[in-house]
Amino acid sequence: MAYYVYILASKKHGTLYIGVTNDLVRRVYQHRTKTVPGFTSKYGVDKLVLFEIYDDAVSAIAREKELKTWRRDWKTRLFEEQNPNWDDLYPGLTK
Repeated sequence: MAYYVYILASKKHGTLYIGVTNDLVRRVYQHRTKTVPGFTSKYGVDKLVLFEIYDDAVSAIAREKELKTWRRDWKTRLFEEQNPNWDDLYPGLTK
């Protein structure tokens, strides 16, 4: 089973959110439709700008915790290397 660490943004240079899940499409859909109350629904954080895939939950959770300790500019640099325009990657997952 695959596990995903993902970063969402509200807009380019906006608010960021980091999470982990075993069903990326379902989880991002929940953020986008605001079906789960919390940080992302309150601040409109629903653009998938980066995701990483792991083989086990322990590795994914460790990576999530690591990224959450990073400075914002480090996180931004990480996903801008692959997604410089902060494009929403979610539509590509659902095709």
